[in-house]
Amino acid sequence: MRILYIDIDTLRPDHLGCYGYHRNTSPNIDLLAASSLRFENVHASDTPCLPSRTALLTGQFGIHNGVVNHGGTDADPYLGGAGREFWSRLQIDSFPTRLKRAGLKTASISSFAQRHSAFHWYAGFDEAHNVGKYGLETADEVYAIAEDWLQRKGQSDDWFLHVHMWDPHTPYRAAESYGEPFADDPVPDWLTEEVRAADWAKGGPHSAQECSGFAPKVEALKRFPRQPQQINDMAMVRRMFDGYDTGVLVADDYVGRLLNLLADLSIDAETTVILSSDHGETLGELNVYGDHQTADQITSRVPMMIRWPGVTVPGTVNNGMHYQIDVSATILELLGQKVPDSWDGTSIAESIKAGQDGGRSHLVVSQGAWTCQRGVRFGDHLLMQTLHDGYHLYDDLMLFDIKQDPHETRNLVQSAPDIVAQGQSLLAGWYADVLVNAARGRDPLLNVIAEGGPYHVRGQLKEYLARLRSTGRDGFADALETKYASDLS
Repeated sequence: MRILYIDIDTLRPDHLGCYGYHRNTSPNIDLLAASSLRFENVHASDTPCLPSRTALLTGQFGIHNGVVNHGGTDADPYLGGAGREFWSRLQIDSFPTRLKRAGLKTASISSFAQRHSAFHWYAGFDEAHNVGKYGLETADEVYAIAEDWLQRKGQSDDWFLHVHMWDPHTPYRAAESYGEPFADDPVPDWLTEEVRAADWAKGGPHSAQECSGFAPKVEALKRFPRQPQQINDMAMVRRMFDGYDTGVLVADDYVGRLLNLLADLSIDAETTVILSSDHGETLGELNVYGDHQTADQITSRVPMMIRWPGVTVPGTVNNGMHYQIDVSATILELLGQKVPDSWDGTSIAESIKAGQDGGRSHLVVSQGAWTCQRGVRFGDHLLMQTLHDGYHLYDDLMLFDIKQDPHETRNLVQSAPDIVAQGQSLLAGWYADVLVNAARGRDPLLNVIAEGGPYHVRGQLKEYLARLRSTGRDGFADALETKYASDLS
């Protein structure tokens, strides 16, 4: 058994042709999808980067593995305390360790551990190759290592190779040689001038007036010209979409090269190929321009396609609701391995073999690095509960009809109380079930708030209030100062 796991950072499904995008961003991924089982509704349980990949590694929700933030106590996994054995639970039950039990040699090509000081990522990998650029590398640099590895070891049996490309992630850094491939293509039609102008009057990190954090970064614009610093007109809306989509195109280019290399080595027909991501990218939704800050459909939904010879049927689609860690559990079961009791992921291997969707009735997703939020996906709806809004002044509850309003523009809380009550009941039931064995004995999102809030906004409020007032957003500043007065004391 050979498994190639292609992990494209920050890749939202609806910017791929195989998921219905109108731009030709992904010809190679689309070809892979045509020969694969493609999943419509796979979600990362915890976002963004560090919580998501820790969930993938451990098979657990962040509330159980302890990682929901990018700094503070809850950026490191809970490792067992006094009951920790010579081999930690992380070592015993990690995804790569369990792959090793199936007889696979495991290797990861990624700078993720270095970028996030997430050295627990290496638990169970036989080999780890770090490009050394903290996530600012480009796909050609990653491919060079993957090509060398596959040429040396690809024709041997029983391996799992994780290849991680960052190109869709900010800062959008596609090489100048790619030109402007989407200059003649329209931008997504939901982000109108009316929407942009309304966002311009509001605030929050990565909002329209400061879409690289809490203020524009002039020097960054010189180094990364595809990355807008402000969305001050529709030309900058285009720059954002074109910059992101060109990053997707770059990653797609090297997906094609990886797949061609499998063919050149005469192992493509017998190699399982899986393609996914750690989270999506918010491109204007909820007034976040080029980041991943919310527990919503845009940030938590990821692409997922599996081409498993003899198991998956080419060109089929699974519409069930699944966590990404359910797919990991499925991989283990398809390899004849038992899913660890400690995992929250549940296998759907039998459903796949039977050509059925399987899946869950609802999903609960979390965010703790920019905001503290939980969202519950059920039916056509998403209900989001906000504990800390990351200085965006989000409503405490937001309800969206994802089918009719995929870009989350209309909060239906006031007009659909029955659906709100249903979502709250589902969220409360999930919470009661998982809190019993929460890492460190409490809800980590509450701990994040107690430590000063999500890592990326800690200590930023005083300076940001001054910026808001200097740019004519006094009303927004006053509301923030009132809501978060304790953060200023």
